[in-house]
Amino acid sequence: MLASLLVRDIVLIEKAELNFAPGLNVLTGETGAGKSILLDALGLAAGERGQGRTAVRVGAEQAAVVAVFDVAPGHPSPALLKENGLEDEAGEIRLRRTVTADGRSRAFVNDSPVGVQLAREIGALLLEVHGQTDDRGLFDPATHRRLLDTFGGHEDLAHSVTRLHASFAAAVAKRDALVRTQAQAAQEIDYLTHAVKELSQLAPEDGEEESLASARALLMNAGRLAQDIAAATDFVAGDSGAEVRLSAALRRLSRLPPEGREAASAAETALDSALALVQDARAELEALLAKLAAKPGKLEEVEERLFALRAAARKYNVPVSGLAALRAGFEEKLGALDGGSGSLSAAEADATRLRGLYRESAQVLSARRVKAAKQLEEAVAKELAPLKLGAARFRVALTPVEGDAAGPSGLERVAFEIATVEGAAFGPLAKIASGGELARFALALKVALSEASPPAVLVFDEVDRGVGGAVAAAVGERLQRLAQTTQVLLVTHSPQVAARGAKHFRITREKDSTRVCELSADERVEEIARMLSGAAVTEEARAAARRLLAEAQAAPAHKKRASA
Repeated sequence: MLASLLVRDIVLIEKAELNFAPGLNVLTGETGAGKSILLDALGLAAGERGQGRTAVRVGAEQAAVVAVFDVAPGHPSPALLKENGLEDEAGEIRLRRTVTADGRSRAFVNDSPVGVQLAREIGALLLEVHGQTDDRGLFDPATHRRLLDTFGGHEDLAHSVTRLHASFAAAVAKRDALVRTQAQAAQEIDYLTHAVKELSQLAPEDGEEESLASARALLMNAGRLAQDIAAATDFVAGDSGAEVRLSAALRRLSRLPPEGREAASAAETALDSALALVQDARAELEALLAKLAAKPGKLEEVEERLFALRAAARKYNVPVSGLAALRAGFEEKLGALDGGSGSLSAAEADATRLRGLYRESAQVLSARRVKAAKQLEEAVAKELAPLKLGAARFRVALTPVEGDAAGPSGLERVAFEIATVEGAAFGPLAKIASGGELARFALALKVALSEASPPAVLVFDEVDRGVGGAVAAAVGERLQRLAQTTQVLLVTHSPQVAARGAKHFRITREKDSTRVCELSADERVEEIARMLSGAAVTEEARAAARRLLAEAQAAPAHKKRASA
């Protein structure tokens, strides 16, 4: 519920602080006193655009409005606040708006600056205004489907239809992706087949380019290299080479007497190791000479293979080392083409199955909406005559949506429509009804939808305008009934309606300033008597006021409500 409202320096209001009660809160006062300024200020805090009546007070640099809401468990607003990092440990929601004299405004939620659009989204969950020209929430066609589903008690089925549609849409997306993949693969089949065949015949191996390049370099300089390597081999293994001399040295040492062998053992071991290394070197040199003495045409063979690999790499725009991976990728694409028909068939079957489940549940939902629409039409019709709207008609228009246009909301669009004149065509609520009719229609709908409508604070600006007597009493009775489950703020000129308030504020204008006063029990008698008789309050008017208040108190007590 709206716990409090603080207004500073807006138009004629220097400072006004209102602490509201659960149930019905009424604001009364003479025309022009500033009642609507307070409502405009409340709307400003809730993210609405500033109107002319919410201008900064003359002489002030900045205007400010603070609205504090206490919300009950299950209310949707805390989830939105948490999503945007705006939650408050105390559990309350503080909406603040400032406007400077040059027209700049800033919005805050729980003392954190936010964009006006986010402030409006949060405010829409907390506040719903119905007046002469300001009608939101209930008259927004986007809310009608949810209100009807809640009224009919089939919200769970509606959520199930939404989930089934999401699953169906995902299956269709998967199927379409497979179709596109296969179409693309089919266009490439000739190219892929040729490429796989070419690369398979080429059969590139990892590290092959480096090996071939090294062999080519050796073969291209084989003559000169062979001479130098042969000379090196002769130094190692020739008649007077290192190998011969080391062997001779070891033989000499082996013929030494024991005492000499023991003394030269370290030297003998070193010479033995050196001989082994020299023999290894000779083997390597001889192997290299054998390679350089390759068969004729070996260089041409190596170059042909190397150039073939590099030509393929240029053709497919990959390095030679990537040719093997490229062939594997091409083979995988061909495999997908060969096995894709089975995957596509499975995806098509899955999409068909989910579409059937969605359509089946959506058709059940449609039938329940038809039943709920009739019940809502009957409930609203009962409220119209007592509110001086007996010639008006209300209907829930269910427009079928077929084929691909059917979506997560089901197989129909839902819209509340009215016709205010006998024989006139039905049309949107906000476009057909006049100001006073619109507010009373809002009241009739709110009473009928009291359990289905979102738990927002309801604000009615002169819902009883232009009516009196029994009609005003009917308006008051319905507002009091509605206030049993939802906090209601009401600007009224009707004493019959004002008497039913749980808390009563009087708005007065003194010279160039608007004042707000919360009335005591005795002050309420005087205010309602004034509303009955005018400026000169008589004892008869006071007696009538006491009677109205007593009748209001005798009405069924307000239920303990869950705060909006």
